[in-house]
Amino acid sequence: MTSSPSFKTVASTMALACAFGGLMSAAHADTTVRLGFAAPLTGPQAHYGEDMRNGLLLALEEANAKGIKLDGDKAKFVLVSKDDQADPRTAVQVAQQIADDKVQGMLGHFNSGTTIPASRVYNEAGIPQIAMATSPEYTLQGYDNTFRMMTSDTQQGAAVGVFMVKDLNAKKVAIIDDRTAYGQGLADQVIQAVKRAGGTVVAREYTTDKASDFTAILTSIKAKGADAIFFGGLDAQSGPMRRQMATLGLKQPLVSGEMTRSDTFLKLAGEAGNGTYASLAGVPLKTMAQGEKFAAAYKARFKADPGVYAPYAYDGAWNMITAMEQAGSAKAAKYLPKLASLKRSGATSANIAYDKNGDLNEVAVTIYTVKGGKWEEVKTIVDSAK
Repeated sequence: MTSSPSFKTVASTMALACAFGGLMSAAHADTTVRLGFAAPLTGPQAHYGEDMRNGLLLALEEANAKGIKLDGDKAKFVLVSKDDQADPRTAVQVAQQIADDKVQGMLGHFNSGTTIPASRVYNEAGIPQIAMATSPEYTLQGYDNTFRMMTSDTQQGAAVGVFMVKDLNAKKVAIIDDRTAYGQGLADQVIQAVKRAGGTVVAREYTTDKASDFTAILTSIKAKGADAIFFGGLDAQSGPMRRQMATLGLKQPLVSGEMTRSDTFLKLAGEAGNGTYASLAGVPLKTMAQGEKFAAAYKARFKADPGVYAPYAYDGAWNMITAMEQAGSAKAAKYLPKLASLKRSGATSANIAYDKNGDLNEVAVTIYTVKGGKWEEVKTIVDSAK
């Protein structure tokens, strides 16, 4: 009769088995890659932040399904999400929290006014950053870790200024901005472009991103006889502004940037919104390189159509993930050079690449107008400012 193994022998065998199993599990465990994200997720700009976040989440979920290997293990991408409330001071606090959380990359912020001060935190921490911010200042700080998700204000402003003078025949232009880094920066670029195109700026007025009454500045502009009015700011202001223009009898077209090209503007402006123009980086979703494919995937995931910023956020996330994949590592020192030299085809463009400052090489700006309560494409201007 064979004797039974002793308790000690069984225990030793089990311990070895558990240890071996643990080693095997560790060998096949996912490595978590934490990517930071910050944008306004509460308040009047929350719809921008949600749109951006959804685009990022879709990219990260696709990457996780792909099974990308980084630093020897399968990578699991996780979005570390923070609400910066579109406030520069809050953004710096959030940036420090994200940096302290040891993220391997930063996808955000959304606003220029939050991105610029926050970028200093990420630069000091050595964290590569791809932001939605459009202010030229963002990528002109001398940092090697700052990149964009969409066209800058320099490029958009040039296209809009020429469009106003040449296409709308607006020889006299009035300018309003909300004093944010975005609104002021875009307005400054439009002014330069208007003058280069042979137009004259007859008024420069200011408001805030919290204002709702524009009667005084619109009355002042009415007296100047402007042929068109440009507003650099948010849909929360441009919508009521367009209503008040109609009330005051200002029949001049209102022209604005991509933050006005939204469903929120249509709701706030009502019927008065017809005839408004807005610029948007890139080409219409239906003519983007993989726009229809992206829109279908977005709708399947979020049960809604994508907003303006979602496809650019999606590509921004994939740009960072692709750089990591090419480097075989989520370590900034290894993948940052790959990000700087990146060349890939994405949802928004078949030719995504960055210049020496981190701006996108391919420049396209599309002008839209409101007809019958809907945004319609007017024209796409390519390579207008590069």
